[in-house]
Amino acid sequence: MALFGKPKYTIVRLKKKEMPDGLWTKCEECSETLYNKTLDENLRVCPKCNYHFVLGAWERINILLDNDSFEEFDKDMISVDPLDFKGPKTYKEKLNSDQNLTGLKDAVISGEGRLLERKVIVAVTDSRFIMGSMGSVVGERITRAIENATKNKLPMIIISGSGGGARMYEGMYSLMQMAKTCAALNYHNKAGLPYISVLTNPTMAGVMASFAGVADVILAEPKALIGFTGPRVIEQTIRQKLPPGFQRSEFLLEHGLIDMIVHRKNMKETLSKLIDYLS
Repeated sequence: MALFGKPKYTIVRLKKKEMPDGLWTKCEECSETLYNKTLDENLRVCPKCNYHFVLGAWERINILLDNDSFEEFDKDMISVDPLDFKGPKTYKEKLNSDQNLTGLKDAVISGEGRLLERKVIVAVTDSRFIMGSMGSVVGERITRAIENATKNKLPMIIISGSGGGARMYEGMYSLMQMAKTCAALNYHNKAGLPYISVLTNPTMAGVMASFAGVADVILAEPKALIGFTGPRVIEQTIRQKLPPGFQRSEFLLEHGLIDMIVHRKNMKETLSKLIDYLS
């Protein structure tokens, strides 16, 4: 059979089936590729390594509170620029940018809702908005929520996801919020009402040094970064290598800074039981 008498063949390239974006997420802990629908059904926790992904404030509220029970407080309160802060990006530009990115007015959502039929006041900070830092609006919203809880004799729950501490765009106005929120919590405590703090990844700096660290019971999600100054800065300052797991939930539980580590899927039930016990 003649080799050179064969007809010419046409190479057909099959068009690769297009895969829509946003269907998969890579786990930051174990690098497993996770189907987003499965991840959402598991409350944004990696089913392989138990890594707890960061949640936004509204996601937290929807997971914890009973359906359609949440009523937001002070939702139209927004930050101003008291110092006319200038930099590579002005404070006003930063606020507008994060408002558009997150859909939030500022880094906290507060309000009243029901947790397994128990009426509670809740405040949740969101690390996506200027790292969840505490400016005057964040401090004022949280303080008003605490005062509402005191007035109406309700338990207070604050869920912290704040890596930025005090918002230095506002200078002293920001630092004042540490004392203001703690003063409100002191009156809440004197009224014999329970306050539960939930620490998530990350909870740092001025937030941890104020309202997040003075609760009747302090809970944390697994492996959350919790502290005042980050590990890298501490190592550079003291010129020593920090122990493994330093400033993670497990390390802090072992050393008595927090009371309990709670998996996200168990958080709602745990909070409910604590409210019953403390009330």
